[in-house]
Amino acid sequence: MPMRMKVYEVDRDGGIRVVHEESEVVPLKRPEERHAYPACECDLCKKPS
Repeated sequence: MPMRMKVYEVDRDGGIRVVHEESEVVPLKRPEERHAYPACECDLCKKPS
């Protein structure tokens, strides 16, 4: 069953801006299986311990 999606952002003053107009998307029958999140690339995590 297709579903519809519209992407927008809201600024701190409550203003709304449409990023992508509404479009039809087809959900996956089975989502990808991931066993871990990608490694963090921030400066704190990159420092050797």
